[in-house]
Amino acid sequence: MTGTAGATAYPSHPAERDAWIVSRRAPRRPMDGERPYACFVEDEVDASGAAQPVATVFLTNRECPFRCLMCDLWQHTLEDSVPSGAIARQIDVALAGLPAAAVIKLYNSGSFFDHRAIPPGDYPEIARRVSGFRRVIVECHPSFVGPDVERFRDLVPGDLEVAMGLETAHAAVLARLNKRMTLESYAEASGTLRSMGIASRAFVLVQPPFLPVDEAADWAVRSAAFAFDHGAGAVSLIPVRGGNGALDALAETGEFSPPRLATLEAAFDGALALGRGRVFADTWDLGRFSRCPACLDARSARLRAMNLAQQWMPRARCEACDD
Repeated sequence: MTGTAGATAYPSHPAERDAWIVSRRAPRRPMDGERPYACFVEDEVDASGAAQPVATVFLTNRECPFRCLMCDLWQHTLEDSVPSGAIARQIDVALAGLPAAAVIKLYNSGSFFDHRAIPPGDYPEIARRVSGFRRVIVECHPSFVGPDVERFRDLVPGDLEVAMGLETAHAAVLARLNKRMTLESYAEASGTLRSMGIASRAFVLVQPPFLPVDEAADWAVRSAAFAFDHGAGAVSLIPVRGGNGALDALAETGEFSPPRLATLEAAFDGALALGRGRVFADTWDLGRFSRCPACLDARSARLRAMNLAQQWMPRARCEACDD
């Protein structure tokens, strides 16, 4: 168990869920509000099919106001907002140590357009820092999609794209994730972005809690289809990881188990077969989902190759396992 509270029943009322989730957390990690907590450059296929170097900057900021059941990003957040100008300075630190890239992702463990995280007065300085990139991608909860998005778009010389967590198209499961959104609010936010001429991408969970294990891959594919239906140009498949306290408590009651690597593979195969847009499998720390070290490297390499090729490839065969 990561947190201090036991595996008592998950509350049925949204107002009680925040306290249940927070009570099961471990302490936050020490963070410096003048530095991003991580940054790197990796290739990603763009809408034209060309691989482009993409810089990802994980900004240090205050915690998101939503206490999502599956989230572990709070571990790298601050209890208070960073001062004005700090985000621009964090970007300076990141770019000083990164190789050149065509695209930049500014992810802040919450919503870029949450005024408590990034004040609108900082938009011009941030826009100047990213003026050399052809595309700027920020993350945002659907409830924060509004006029600020358009304002920031007009300051950025390149294209703006907004990443939103759809999580799952299973309405009943989504309602229990404590994300305080619905499929309808996601669709509305996506429509607003389209009306602004702003591209979007979606995060989809592979095997969230409360979903039968044997339905996990199918629901990930159905969720990707829902995102594409509402204008997403890309979908990232995120296998749900335990370790945030709340999910560990649900694991004790049998309401959550992390997906097997085969489930992520099936979800990726199915979502890519839709032919509706780009699909990316999250390949970080795949060993957590593997039961067989003999084939882990080959299977991980296949997923990374498919991320770049955007084409199905035969699965690795392994005589040591039946996964």
